[in-house]
Amino acid sequence: MSKSSFERPERIQFEDADYEFSTLAIRAGQQRSDEGEHNDAIYPTSSFVYSSAREAAARFGGEEEGNIYSRFTNPTVQAFERRMAALEDGERAVATSSGMAAILSTCLSLLKQGDHVICSRSVFGSIVSLFDKYLSRTGISVTYVDPTDLDAWSAAITPATRMFFLETPSNPLAELGDIEAVSRLAHDIDALLVVDNCFCTPALQQPLKQGADIVVHSATKYLDGQGRCVGGVVVGRDKEMEEIYGFIRTGGACLSPFNAWVFMKGLETLELRMKAHSANALEMAEWLKQQPGIDKVYYSGLEEHPQHALATKQQRAFGGVLAFEVSGDQEAAWRFIDATKMISITGNLGDVKSTITHPGTTTHGRMSAEAKVEAGIKDNLIRLSVGLESVDDIKRDLQLGLAAI
Repeated sequence: MSKSSFERPERIQFEDADYEFSTLAIRAGQQRSDEGEHNDAIYPTSSFVYSSAREAAARFGGEEEGNIYSRFTNPTVQAFERRMAALEDGERAVATSSGMAAILSTCLSLLKQGDHVICSRSVFGSIVSLFDKYLSRTGISVTYVDPTDLDAWSAAITPATRMFFLETPSNPLAELGDIEAVSRLAHDIDALLVVDNCFCTPALQQPLKQGADIVVHSATKYLDGQGRCVGGVVVGRDKEMEEIYGFIRTGGACLSPFNAWVFMKGLETLELRMKAHSANALEMAEWLKQQPGIDKVYYSGLEEHPQHALATKQQRAFGGVLAFEVSGDQEAAWRFIDATKMISITGNLGDVKSTITHPGTTTHGRMSAEAKVEAGIKDNLIRLSVGLESVDDIKRDLQLGLAAI
């Protein structure tokens, strides 16, 4: 069959049109090939063929647009990037091999020796290790602050401050930073505000619309939603994204075409899943706070949460992750976790399967004892990523943990 059999009139670019979120999550970014495929295509190739040596030279020299090498130009990866840019309301997105690669690429692309970063405390433990152990070797310094305290952000500013890094809600204590207020502080000194939007995703929160300059994601979590692949993505203005793209092109922390395709399938159901995760997590938080043996529950959806009003303002819902402290010490927390039968004991989150972990010895285990105290990571703290199973079944499983303490 000839290619002309699949020719159609010019189709609208969904990411550039005034469509609702759920439509963009399904339609944005796809560019059909001459085969006329309805589903998003996977291009599992390392390189691309040119019609001539002249065309190859023009592509490599930047004189002509087109695919060159899948480390930095792959149609499937680009489709995922376009869809993420549309969902976060950014000009451009750059996909990476992991969420940590997204953060590393952002920092190494936009910071230099002598620059200073202000970072919210209680971020994912590997972020602390990245800043303190590795980026410090390049002469980049960091100060950690309470994300809820605007005065602390302001007091930490130095003449060398070039970036504010905010994880909101935080992992795992659900602390919130006021994105609009922090962005004003950053922009007053011509610094960039980077927001880790992993817990909410663009389905619940769009930081760029609230003043942030850059959004980073671990696509491994809710963007995938089923624990299948590892990847990351950075979204923002074309100016900064071009710098990050250049780093990925050279440094090679790129996303594979297959993983990009899986993430695109995850995005199709993102809004539905995030609403369901949020509903389940709120019910679980309300239930847990009433149980003997539970000292405290951390979830911004609870009305008694100190930043519940802020969460209601800058999020559409409260997400699927909560944390709680059990009565006792680390041994009691471990007994609780080990007594569960259905819930998966794993450090990952954002899955349709509920997961449970002890942050102090897993996700935040490499932090110093002092840093854990400052971040509120106690020995009796447990993190629960609430999945999409029956809430009654999740409760029954946690009752086994309660009985163990």
